[in-house]
Amino acid sequence: MSDHATDPATEAFLTHRNLLFTVAYEMLGSAADSEDVLQETWLRWSRVGLAQVSDERAYLVRITTRQALNRLRTMKRRKESYVGSWLPEPLVTAPDVAENVELAESMSIALMLVLETLSPTERVVFVLREVFDICYDEIAAALGKTPTAVRQIAHRARRHVDARRPRASVSASQTRAALESFQRALRTGDPQGLLDVLAPEVVLIGDGGGIKQAVPQPITGSDKVTRFMLGGIRKHQVAFTTEPTMVNGSPALIFRIDGEIDGIMAVRLEDTRITGLYFVRNPEKLTRVESETPLSLR
Repeated sequence: MSDHATDPATEAFLTHRNLLFTVAYEMLGSAADSEDVLQETWLRWSRVGLAQVSDERAYLVRITTRQALNRLRTMKRRKESYVGSWLPEPLVTAPDVAENVELAESMSIALMLVLETLSPTERVVFVLREVFDICYDEIAAALGKTPTAVRQIAHRARRHVDARRPRASVSASQTRAALESFQRALRTGDPQGLLDVLAPEVVLIGDGGGIKQAVPQPITGSDKVTRFMLGGIRKHQVAFTTEPTMVNGSPALIFRIDGEIDGIMAVRLEDTRITGLYFVRNPEKLTRVESETPLSLR
């Protein structure tokens, strides 16, 4: 595409690229698959006569939506054979993403896991309507459905998500404070420090993708999670370090062993205590954590 930088089609695509990537990622939870969707979107867009397009942004979102829905159905079958728990691919984001409460909440690992429980069509409709505020008529055109049917799907998806999403939004500063306490307890090997910041019902989910060792099943309960975390750290006492970062619009931790990235841990907070720990160790999902990924709702 760089050879045609002055081409109007290319300029339009590049203008909306961050939005299109964000749309695809919110639907798929995979940066690699989202990039593939954008490539397919570009190929189809480059064959469109711009004279027939009245709204370039809407047209591009429509193409991206169709490609993402196709990919989502393929991924659903792929996940059935995934080794261990599947977590969304974490994206390191700029601090200003956290300031956009709507975007940060929609991208949180916790909410994206809730979206995994929707059907592909429900997820697409929910993302387009609730996250990007796209009208029912435009969603209907993208999916080849009637606006009435889309409204029904949106209502069903919203009800499903609302029943499972965190009960109250938590600020980035609250999450950062909880993570600092968690990080300090890990560094000092303080079990009581972990128990103080973990909710009794906390759940730890690990994703190694069958490439790196991870918990095969979620670990539930602050006592069990504390024992697991401290036991794992003792194996790497000298070489183990953590550092703060921003992942999917929220504070998170990078875990390193011998200076090399070993994993990314995101959290879910309710009130002031951690109720969810999401530890991605699959190296195929850590390829983008050395640089920020630009995102956009518009």
